[in-house]
Amino acid sequence: MKSYSSIKSYWPAHKLFLSFLVLFLFCFSVSLGAKKLPIKPRYFTLGVCQKAENSQLAKNLGFDYIECSVGDLLAPTQSENVFRSKLDLIRESGFEVYSCNSFIPGSLRCVGADAVPDKIIEFATIALERAKEAGIKIIVFGSGASRKIPEGFDKQTARKQFVDLLKRLGPIAMINGVTIAIEPLNSKETNFINTVIEGCEIAKEVNHKNIKVLADFYHMNVEGESAESIVTAGKLLVHCHIAETAKRAAPGVSKECFLPFFKALRKIKYQGRISIECGWTDFEKQAPEAIQILHSQQDSLNNTTVL
Repeated sequence: MKSYSSIKSYWPAHKLFLSFLVLFLFCFSVSLGAKKLPIKPRYFTLGVCQKAENSQLAKNLGFDYIECSVGDLLAPTQSENVFRSKLDLIRESGFEVYSCNSFIPGSLRCVGADAVPDKIIEFATIALERAKEAGIKIIVFGSGASRKIPEGFDKQTARKQFVDLLKRLGPIAMINGVTIAIEPLNSKETNFINTVIEGCEIAKEVNHKNIKVLADFYHMNVEGESAESIVTAGKLLVHCHIAETAKRAAPGVSKECFLPFFKALRKIKYQGRISIECGWTDFEKQAPEAIQILHSQQDSLNNTTVL
């Protein structure tokens, strides 16, 4: 029979063992229960390019935000009252306007002998100040007509004109809390900056934190650019557009697969957003299907990669 002193010395160790055993069994049971719980899927924040007047409809259809055009919402060439009336439409809906596209009109040339950088800065200053008031974070700089290099004009000179313009725009964007995203457009729409890689080269040359790059999956496909360019872009990429390649239709029309692009975005831990920019034949009917198909394509990635 053990003495009282030996039992006393044995008990603390025995008690410690029992404590660890209870803790282990508890954690094991919790892990078993957790496996049975459904994992809530996470998707890239999805918006839609639409007019300000359709903000309530876009919200009702299930989008996360709306992307308007600069001319429609910010109306830099029009009065403050016109701008505020458009902004009121969005505020009444309680919907977020996160971004604006179609930055510079074709009448204001960025490059070439007819370039008007000072007028562009004047126009852009109004647009960016109004963007700040509207809470907009991204201004998409596509503007293919404005940046098209005139036939016979020196390409390097045009490139320098564009870079110099962006260097002037960067500080204005920064003051207003906005990032300008260079949008590469396919070569059928413009002859300057046709790929994400080219957009990144321009952004690197400008070297300003408020000048970044956009990837439009439609333009990439038309231009034959692979999703690997997204990986190359990395942190320079701040915004995306999406549409099917055929007829620039809404996602779901031809059931086009966007998985290579989603995988690339996951790989770089993309924190930006994606706007559907397409030709709708019936917005109210097609929108829910577009959202569903883009979510379903991401579902196959949710079990292996977390956004």
